[in-house]
Amino acid sequence: MAVRLRRRASIVCEVTSYIALLRGVNVGGITVKSAQLRELFEGIGFAGVRTVLASGNVVFETTKREAHAALKRRIEQALAERFGYDAWIVLVTRAELERAIEAFPFDADDARRQPWVIFASEPVVVDELMAAAADADPDVDPLAAGDGVLYWNPVKGTTVQTPFAKLIGKAKYKPVTTNRNLRTLQKILG
Repeated sequence: MAVRLRRRASIVCEVTSYIALLRGVNVGGITVKSAQLRELFEGIGFAGVRTVLASGNVVFETTKREAHAALKRRIEQALAERFGYDAWIVLVTRAELERAIEAFPFDADDARRQPWVIFASEPVVVDELMAAAADADPDVDPLAAGDGVLYWNPVKGTTVQTPFAKLIGKAKYKPVTTNRNLRTLQKILG
């Protein structure tokens, strides 16, 4: 008697871990509660959803293959529809976030300074910001370009007063940038 062996087709789904960094939530009258944010991300099909702090940080996973720009637009549209505001996010993978943290070029333990990482949803924005800040005083606005990010290490208490702070505060950068403290980013990776 011949025995037939059947092979089971094994389907391997690649899981990609993302972090959505929301711009401008829980400031200026736009209030988004963490539970509502988690619910929204789960509702549009993501798994492993968790929020970190109340400043618009969402960690999630997906097995769906979707172009980065399309995924970003889909999330922004869902946020806008649910919460009624012009939603802007910067979307990074876990690996990209890990690289950004590891490459921080300043002394992250200097208690006198704020270790910021500025994310841009369009890579040319990093170059544009660096060019615009080419003459920045390194004691006032220490800056360094990274892979898709900009590192900034101003003195505590000056993050809205320095020339670079005023530059990134311009309306043209609001839809394409967001910044996070290095310590917040480390908590996101948790």
